[in-house]
Amino acid sequence: MRSLQRGVDYLRKLPYNRIMRKHTFFLINRKTLPILWWLSTIGLGVILILTPVSYADAQGNQSSKQYTSIIQQIFDFIQSHYVDEVDPKELYEGAMNGMFNVLGDPHSAFLPAREMMNLSDTTSGNFGGVGLYISKPNEEINGNPPYVEVAAPMEDTPGWRAGINPGDLIIKINDEPTDTLTMDEVLDRLRGKPGTTVTVLIRRGTSIEFSASLTRAIIEVPTAKYAVIGDVGYLKLLTFTPMTAQRAKEAVTYFNANNCKGFILDLRNNYGGLLNAAVDVCDLFLDGGVVVSTKSRISSENRVFYAKKDTAVPADIPVIILINSASASASEIVAGALKDRGRAYLVGAKSYGKGSVQQVFPIQGKQDGFKITVARYYTPSDVNIDGSGIPPDREVPVPEFTENDMESLKALIEANEIPVYVKEHPNLSSAEINAYAARLSVQYSLNAELLRLFIRNEQIRTTIAPVYDLDYDVQLQEAVNILNGGSYRQLMQRTKTIKQLQDEAEAEEMTAAS
Repeated sequence: MRSLQRGVDYLRKLPYNRIMRKHTFFLINRKTLPILWWLSTIGLGVILILTPVSYADAQGNQSSKQYTSIIQQIFDFIQSHYVDEVDPKELYEGAMNGMFNVLGDPHSAFLPAREMMNLSDTTSGNFGGVGLYISKPNEEINGNPPYVEVAAPMEDTPGWRAGINPGDLIIKINDEPTDTLTMDEVLDRLRGKPGTTVTVLIRRGTSIEFSASLTRAIIEVPTAKYAVIGDVGYLKLLTFTPMTAQRAKEAVTYFNANNCKGFILDLRNNYGGLLNAAVDVCDLFLDGGVVVSTKSRISSENRVFYAKKDTAVPADIPVIILINSASASASEIVAGALKDRGRAYLVGAKSYGKGSVQQVFPIQGKQDGFKITVARYYTPSDVNIDGSGIPPDREVPVPEFTENDMESLKALIEANEIPVYVKEHPNLSSAEINAYAARLSVQYSLNAELLRLFIRNEQIRTTIAPVYDLDYDVQLQEAVNILNGGSYRQLMQRTKTIKQLQDEAEAEEMTAAS
């Protein structure tokens, strides 16, 4: 034991690289293999002894430079001493993912080359694919395999026409399970030459599974659709790209030329996009003043964005904004700004609640990059809605299937009745849809109103989707009724800023707690 202690004491005095040279020396001398085992054991002990000391020092005043030095040493040590050969790229990506995961921020992440390209495509480009916004965890969450999750389908794309919904899981791609695939591999399998086919297995809820054959197409990132409903201008923004404000301005010009007496801005299922695009859209409705502010510990990110003087939409034109639980980020900037400034009445359901700003940075010398939260944004009433969302001025719930409906719904989907019926009857009228829904309601014990929507959605997916569907969209119906009913001005007088609503909610919580 004394000789072992002397060996440890000796090794403690050696710098790290000299220990490594000792290892190399013993490896080339077969007579000293027992000593090699002994010294290797001591070396491991030395590392385990010294590491806590280094980290203990780090808890005090160790600098970032010292931490990065430790990371570099461990990186090199794993490459040199791990029992199996390790791809340095895997170590690099693992370290990058670890740094961003520890932030606990779902909006900050390392972006491998493929994801960087995908992000660029969805903000400004086009590509051959199936038209699905997807995400994928790196590991199991609460015991659930890391399958691909659909965030949203793009309208009028193969994925949308196949009836794939937000929240659906892609379990397999061409019979290959997705839980073992990386995001790069998933994208490689979903994208491809337009006209070729890929088959996906979809899981909906806990028990419904069905296959969908998707024919790849050129996917152009959509941004806006518009039309006139009677004397009301209807503008649906699908995302916020560099072209969104221009397309919105074209719509407003069209509405003004048609003497529209009210505007509806539909931001439902709009996941967001570029902050500047959101500010430019607000500029069409606001005559100067604050649109949004960003706050951060980084001084350069503390900014206030203002609308320009004059507006494209006359100040006396009533404006209603449609929002729902999938309206996020840039959509909430627009909804929050126009609500707080008293320029729009909100109808629908509470928005998602993403009140942070991300920037994307490339990594020098590589095609990889990362996105990171650099600030939080605040509405004109100085409120951050992260995690809380924006409540509508008038809530209009959309009927949904309950958990008790799942078995019946599963049987209906597996029977494939609705797609077959719609294919055989391509020109169903509203009355015919109602009659068919009533029959299915009796057969499967499901809500007839929801079945009407199912049938109508299937009908739409076999054609070019209409800009709006007033017969089946209850939230849009309510917005049109408000504008046509003459109650808009009175309703606007009773609206509150987001700050007032949050203060009231906090006061109610305190009262309930006491």
